[in-house]
Amino acid sequence: MMPQIVIISENTLSAMALRGLISDLAPGVDIVCYHDMAEFDATSPVVAHYFVSAKVLFSNMERFQPLQRRTIVVTEGESMSLAQSGFRIIDATQSESAIVRQILQIHQVGHPVGHHHCDEASQQSASSILSSREKEVLALLVKGYINKEIADMLNISLTTVIFHRNNISEKLQTRSLGRLTIYAVLNNIVSLSEI
Repeated sequence: MMPQIVIISENTLSAMALRGLISDLAPGVDIVCYHDMAEFDATSPVVAHYFVSAKVLFSNMERFQPLQRRTIVVTEGESMSLAQSGFRIIDATQSESAIVRQILQIHQVGHPVGHHHCDEASQQSASSILSSREKEVLALLVKGYINKEIADMLNISLTTVIFHRNNISEKLQTRSLGRLTIYAVLNNIVSLSEI
């Protein structure tokens, strides 16, 4: 049985969004959402990582304390006490780019050389989906520049920037800045320190 990434949260919408972001970081990994511990306990998965809400953690601290290296807590607001106790946290009230940065930092610490489930050919094709100009536009986009600034920096028209952004979104099948950021970092278009 393959290890799963498990999300346990009473907020179904939050869990679904998190599952989408994690699937971009670890394609091919089974990511399963549970609404509460009772639903999780009814199964017997092999778990690689837990993403749990603060409420679930506090209600089950004795269970997650020994698993803290594999447990990431999703909070609603800063929770220094959890961070000081050794749990890694993601503050769900931050901006999309800040949340993505937190997830990427956690991933980078836990998997400094990435996941090895893809062969070299599929990694090569993933990074060659975009043209070199589209990569330049994407890099500036995930760094926070707006269309006009990108046009000025690349010495192209605003219409051309919009054309490239549409192509990028179509090729990567997303308009989400978070998912575009994850793609850009994982494919070495930008480094984590640049976003």
